[in-house]
Amino acid sequence: MQRPRPSLRSAALALLVPLALAACWAREPGQPSGDAIVLNLPIRAAGPGSLDPVRGSTTYDNEACSLVYETLLQYKYLSRPLALEPLLLTEMPAVTEDGLTWRFELRDDVHFQTDACFESPENLEGKGRRMVAEDVIYSWKRLADKSIDTKSWWLVENTIKGFDAWRDERCALQDAAQDEDFDFYASDVPGLRVTGEFTFEVELTEPVSRFAYVLAMFQLSVVPREAVEFYGERFPRHPVGSGPFVLTKWRNSLSLTFDRNPDYHPDYYPTEWTEEDEERGLHLDAGKRLPLADRVVFRCYVQDQPMWLDFRSGVLDYAQIPAENFVDAIDKRTQTLRPEYAEDGLTYHPVPLLDFIFRGFNCDAKTSEYLGGYTDSARKLRQAISLATDFEEFNETFYNGQNIVYDGMIPPGLAGHPEGHRTPAAYTGPDLDRARRLLAEAGYPEGKGLPVLDYYISQSANSQEQSEMTRRQLAAIGIKINPILLEFAQLIDAIDKRTAPMFSFAWGSDYPDGENNLALFYGPNQSPGSNHYNYENAEYDRLYERIRTMLPSPERDALYEQMRDMVLEDAAFIGSMARTRNYLGTSRLRNFKPTEDFWNWPKYLTLETPAGPAD
Repeated sequence: MQRPRPSLRSAALALLVPLALAACWAREPGQPSGDAIVLNLPIRAAGPGSLDPVRGSTTYDNEACSLVYETLLQYKYLSRPLALEPLLLTEMPAVTEDGLTWRFELRDDVHFQTDACFESPENLEGKGRRMVAEDVIYSWKRLADKSIDTKSWWLVENTIKGFDAWRDERCALQDAAQDEDFDFYASDVPGLRVTGEFTFEVELTEPVSRFAYVLAMFQLSVVPREAVEFYGERFPRHPVGSGPFVLTKWRNSLSLTFDRNPDYHPDYYPTEWTEEDEERGLHLDAGKRLPLADRVVFRCYVQDQPMWLDFRSGVLDYAQIPAENFVDAIDKRTQTLRPEYAEDGLTYHPVPLLDFIFRGFNCDAKTSEYLGGYTDSARKLRQAISLATDFEEFNETFYNGQNIVYDGMIPPGLAGHPEGHRTPAAYTGPDLDRARRLLAEAGYPEGKGLPVLDYYISQSANSQEQSEMTRRQLAAIGIKINPILLEFAQLIDAIDKRTAPMFSFAWGSDYPDGENNLALFYGPNQSPGSNHYNYENAEYDRLYERIRTMLPSPERDALYEQMRDMVLEDAAFIGSMARTRNYLGTSRLRNFKPTEDFWNWPKYLTLETPAGPAD
């Protein structure tokens, strides 16, 4: 597919400053004054892959993008359970009675940050212009542009009237275009209508209940077209948004520095809180203008121990406790901070995750000879492997017993999660006698006649040990596996290409609704989509198409449970576990209420006294 050609100006700049290859990138860093509030925060990776929202897909992309870019809605910082509120809007969207038409009004006081992309003879300083409704429509259209490697089309697929057909038509024209300046965005999408400078409406194909949550996802952030065209292929490393911070330096695999955006629109610390919040002092900055910090430095850690050492020596303002350091900091019996850590003024914040840790099977019979398909042999083989797996042993050995081990794909706290974490439909292990019986019924008594099964898992600190435990547990019933450890991107590539018959990773829910997890088994979402299992069940698909338009109700909850148990009977996966992420904050860090359900919360953080290195 032909990529759009950048403007002559951006192409020339790209020759002069090849940022994509640079080891250190800086943009008017502007050292803050000595009394500035500088937050030093960790990213447990080499950094984000992209700071272009539509190309982002990982937690690390989300963490960084959420400082620079903004969405129409955001989650209330202090609210648990999660609740949405306007961010770029004057009020929550108005929805027609049939649930199909959503009407939006943008705030008129939001400006994009000052940047060279806005420079002109009349605007020598590059002052960012006001955000308007056309910017939202343009940003969402970018989700459809295959030429820029978008990863989140699924968020709006089969959702907005005429959008899918528009995408197919524009991509076909783009492929056929001889003119490199073909404008992918030139025509209108029937369901995306600008009705005024700051107003627009969206018409859905059906009343999709998850649409409000999608509006708060970082991939639907609003970007200015000027920046996309000015920077071209450099745009993923040169974000231009309306958010509280501006990226000023990016040192590959080391750090990213964000400075306060002087053009940031009025935004204020919450004025509603709970008694527990008040006990922790989370109410003290109520009503103050955001952001509260002058600079945020994200420090990158591929390995956990350097992060932990930096935190213990005072470089970082918070850290997630590595599994191997958990018992040093936390009393396992009482689940409280050990006295020596409490005496240092540290605060402990256990954060339950909307987590789905599993072992998956490729159920496509064409590409998975023994484990794929829905014959008695294939189904019973998958059931036997499930019954031989002991997640409680994994939990105790690798997660300090903190995980919630549960049946199904829907995490604790969401509708569709089984009461007491268990359902009779699951083939929950360990039950070796039953596993051996089913293995024999599958045609492989004591594993005879079954070849060694390839098991794909990502490389991490204890992946080798976890894969060896899997090998030992399955060997107890006569099944042999060959663990294949890959970088995460390589693992996903193998799964997308259906070359991994058995695999493992974790899925974090994109929004707090079990529908998100049930979508992982919807037939049309098969690889390279989110249905990595290539699960196919016509009745399941029919029920999914029904529940995606339903509002919360006991009827919908019952359908969630029915669908959950259908997949468990077919044993498309083994699972599950939900982690608790353990955070520690320093005594100087204020307003710290960590979550992994959204990532714009550094704008609420501040320090009691400025401390730590500025960069």
